[in-house]
Amino acid sequence: MSSIAEESPQNDREPSGASPADAATAVAVADPAAAAPEPRPGRSWQGVRALLVRLHFYAGVFVAPFLLVAALTGLAYTFTPQLDQLVYGDQLRVEQVGDKPRPLTEQIAAARAAHPEGSLASVITPPGPEDTTRVVLSVPELGEKQRTVFVDPYTAEVRGELTTWWGSTPLTTWLDDLHRNLHLGETGRLYSEVAASWLWVIVAGGLVLWLGRSRGQRAKSARGVLLPDRSARGVRRTRSWHAATGVWLALGLLFLSATGLTWSHYAGERFGQLLDAVKGHAPELDTTLPGAEPPAGEEGGEHAGHGAAGESAAADPADFDAALAVARDAGLGGTVEVTPPADSSGAWVVAQKDNVWPVHYDQVAVDSEKAEVTSHSRWADYPLPAKLSKLGVGGHMGVLFGVVNQIVLAVVALGLTAVSIWGYRMWWQRRPTRDDRGAALGKAPARGVWRRLPLPVLILGIPAVAALGWALPVLGVTLAGFLVLDVVAGLVRRARAA
Repeated sequence: MSSIAEESPQNDREPSGASPADAATAVAVADPAAAAPEPRPGRSWQGVRALLVRLHFYAGVFVAPFLLVAALTGLAYTFTPQLDQLVYGDQLRVEQVGDKPRPLTEQIAAARAAHPEGSLASVITPPGPEDTTRVVLSVPELGEKQRTVFVDPYTAEVRGELTTWWGSTPLTTWLDDLHRNLHLGETGRLYSEVAASWLWVIVAGGLVLWLGRSRGQRAKSARGVLLPDRSARGVRRTRSWHAATGVWLALGLLFLSATGLTWSHYAGERFGQLLDAVKGHAPELDTTLPGAEPPAGEEGGEHAGHGAAGESAAADPADFDAALAVARDAGLGGTVEVTPPADSSGAWVVAQKDNVWPVHYDQVAVDSEKAEVTSHSRWADYPLPAKLSKLGVGGHMGVLFGVVNQIVLAVVALGLTAVSIWGYRMWWQRRPTRDDRGAALGKAPARGVWRRLPLPVLILGIPAVAALGWALPVLGVTLAGFLVLDVVAGLVRRARAA
């Protein structure tokens, strides 16, 4: 890393037949001032800019591949609603919209007649008049995944079945795994966390550098910041497109970085601790029936687990209609998920599943025998951190604002791809082209810029970086790795020079 950075024009050709010592002596005789070593630049705010340049450069070089993969896989995931309709249209849509849906009892009976395996986990009502009802079955051999049977709500005809994961179709699940972990499991999740951890650093550093260009002065006009310089040529032209596009994308990229970190592995755990500290989690719905006691034998073991599964599987389909009617009377409109209780002490749960703004996430616990609501969890009662987290996830997944959300995400993903490619192009355009000093790539920014930082920045910056490394562990570990490699490369180059 530092082998590129420490290249210097002082390595130009020397006079023929003269040793380096003779050349230095000749220079000293001709100009005594030249014999003295150049003074090291003092501490100034220019050192902050030099540090940002070096950080932005190396982060771009090493993290850009992760960003490119995240952008392209995220772009593919953005269009999953349309892809699902294209691939699974027969299961997701009805042939003809009818006048009135059949009771859930009939629809569940049709689904169970076609697929008696497993236990009945939940029923999801159709999102729209042209959509099918989803009868979700828990099948042991599928593990975390489930079998979803799609039923025409107007005819109670089974349209098909799919293996789903948290309600997602096989195609959406495959693209989701590709974006999150490249189908490499928990180890693969590190790639996406590296991208999310460094994305905001690269964006923020690039903004500071672009706004403070022209010898440390701010841009003289908004046009110079927001639009590329078409009159420029070479690397200046590429830099102009790279930076101006980055400015337009900055808000979207920062949003994706922040929301991606909230459900990453390591930073997500820190985020959960923060929510615990500020009591910012969503309120939990109390699903225990009033006055009910847990059934005997609940202390664990095989019988407890099988008993819960068997009782849920044996839930009366008519109770689905009863629980749904109570929830509708309580104000839960739109598409909802009806889940039977796991045991006799539990209540039915009816939860709204409307992710499009304005969102609806109310849920109720229902006593089907008494036809009454026993507990209510309202979206309006969510703490602000829980609301922001929930909405952020929806926006990141492209469902919060429908097609508009998808288009914005697609533009941001394509823009990030272009900015990353322009960054590598600049590195190539800055390469030396002289016959005696040719190179495949340009020089890296000089090492040792931390020595030029103002003392207040250095004193406050070290603990700030340490705290940031704790909050974002992957960022901290990779930054430490960059520093170690940089130091080792510098020592190796000095040893070679000696």
